[in-house]
Parts: sequence; structure tokens; C-alpha cells
Amino acid sequence: MSAPPLALSFVKSAPKVSDLPASKSEVAFVGRSNVGKSSLINALANRKQLALVSKTPGRTQMINLFVLPSGATVVDLPGYGYAAVPTREKAKWQAMIEGYLLERPSLQMVFVLVDGEIGPTKLDVQTLDWMFDNSLPYVVVATKADKVRPSKRSGRRQQVATACHLEEDDIFWVSASTGAGIDRLRGHVLDLLAMR
Repeated sequence: MSAPPLALSFVKSAPKVSDLPASKSEVAFVGRSNVGKSSLINALANRKQLALVSKTPGRTQMINLFVLPSGATVVDLPGYGYAAVPTREKAKWQAMIEGYLLERPSLQMVFVLVDGEIGPTKLDVQTLDWMFDNSLPYVVVATKADKVRPSKRSGRRQQVATACHLEEDDIFWVSASTGAGIDRLRGHVLDLLAMR
């Protein structure tokens, strides 16, 4: 049975975790700039303009909170690793992301997005290592699956899994533009948020 779209509504953007309203259950999406976080959230909700999508990386600069009718929430975190942002600004974003991840009691799972076309970057691997070291629950989502040529898919899946220190079946492969893998990921989000 296919999972229904996430009936998300935007609540607020906040510079720090203490500015967010309480949530009974929450999942968060994190990844480097331009990996497609906002596009993925829109695909999960089956809405085009829920999370702002930009061709310019680094546009998500705050913690963006969305709520489901049940009161469970979804968070879109700022992207990391965008080179055109001043170092001081990058450090501020990193502190914001880490503060949120370490201090949010309702956080059930962090979806770490990596670019399926190019594979995990050094920054992605550092992020995964940091999350592991801090005992944070996470799942890896490989975005832009449609950009990987069919002849390369098997090898790319293996490469991504190895780089992330995971089994191939542990990674969600998705495409926000074609919808591939979205239903499976949507179902997992709903299960985590106790929605079905």
C-alpha cells in the first residue's frame, strides 16, 4: 500500500533550537548545500512550493520547521559546505545545526542526504562520523538517483554504501524529479512519526 503524501504546513524559521516550539515527535533532513533537501521535502509532501527551492546553493539559512496534522514535525536544516559563504557564516551554520541535533529531545531520526550522482563527499563522511560519535540516529538518503546512468547504478550503490560504512539495502535511493523511491521513504518517515 502506498504511503499518503505528508500533509505538512510551514510553522517557522528559527536561528537556534531554543526558538522552536516543542514537538512530540520529529525527523530532520540535513546535507550539503545543493544536495536537494528542499526538493525532497516537497516531493514527500507532493507539493511544489512548500520548502523554498533555489538554484543558488546555501539559501536555507535557518532551521525550518514544518508540522503535520498530528502535531509531529519535520525539520529542514541549513546545508553545509557551500564555498561562497564567508567562513564566519559557515561556522555559525555549523553551530546551529550541531546545536539542534544535540539538543532537540523529540528528534527521532536524522535523514542525511548525499548526492547519489557524485557519491558522498569528504564533508558528508565527516558528518556521518560526527553523528555516529554522538550516538545520533540517522539514515542515509542518496538523492538524484535519476542522474546515475543505468549502467553505473549497481557500482554507484556499492560505492555509496562503502563510503558511508553501511549495507546497500540500508540506503534510500530517491529522485525528487521522477518520484523514484519517494513512496518508500515517505512510508519510513510516517512510521517514525507514528503516523500509520
